[in-house]
Amino acid sequence: MSDSIRLGIDLGGTKIEIIAMDARGEVLLRHRVNTPQDDYEGTLDAILGLVVLAESEVGCTGTVGIGTPGAISPATGLLKNSNSVCLNGMPLKEDLEHRLGREVRIANDANCFALSEAVDGAAEGADIVFGVIIGTGTGAGIVVRQHVLTGPNAIAGEWGHNPLPWPEESDLPGPDCYCGRQGCIETWLSGPGMERDHQQVTGQAMSTHDIVLRAASGDADCDATLRRYERRLARGLAHIINVLDPDVIVLGGGMGNIEPLYTHVPMLWSEWVFSDHVATQLLPPMHGDSSGVRGAAWLWND
Repeated sequence: MSDSIRLGIDLGGTKIEIIAMDARGEVLLRHRVNTPQDDYEGTLDAILGLVVLAESEVGCTGTVGIGTPGAISPATGLLKNSNSVCLNGMPLKEDLEHRLGREVRIANDANCFALSEAVDGAAEGADIVFGVIIGTGTGAGIVVRQHVLTGPNAIAGEWGHNPLPWPEESDLPGPDCYCGRQGCIETWLSGPGMERDHQQVTGQAMSTHDIVLRAASGDADCDATLRRYERRLARGLAHIINVLDPDVIVLGGGMGNIEPLYTHVPMLWSEWVFSDHVATQLLPPMHGDSSGVRGAAWLWND
């Protein structure tokens, strides 16, 4: 087994991507295939085929790390909480190890994102990193000294399904969440959350992209929506700073492309952080959409 070649696999709902990476983090190859839909055995076959292809090209075997939606349950060893529902309740790790004949490391895709940015990305050198992915949903991962913090329940970093802290009058009672509760952070801070908030206040249906563009051009309604979003994000992240005190928060996903957040949110969050000074940095990701697959490879960074 090579200790210098790391294979990272991003197991997504529509595509499966593999990279081979050397010890310096240089990507040696990259391949992707479509994810077999509603086909667990087909998904295993696709992953095996990508590993065989990658190792034939680099000329040696490597460690295998996989980023998935969902997580391996510590209680059962089965995958849970995946939006690729054919994987739920299945012994993914055990089956892949049997087929590949070696240990496989698996982590949630948000954990992989955070790890990638902590090892050689925007937060390189930081002791404690909170990596947030905000798009159609809201997920996060915690990395301490370049290792993923998982927890005994495999839910460390599940920030999106906590209530929005310090709610203001306009936040109550909060939107219904698919988890069965109201006012979860995800219902406010996801892309659909911003769109819903804008429509509820203005009566206009508009994409997040258009809201941000119009806010920049002086549209008062869109600017107000963005300001409400920034204040909610500042409160949500202040809660994390009070509990975890990270050196760096990296903001990924589609909402991480909103440039004003990196200036405005740190100007706001000190109102709720229990400290006379906030040294935590809020940064965009260095590796962008590649962070997930790179983080999967870095699961073997020890």
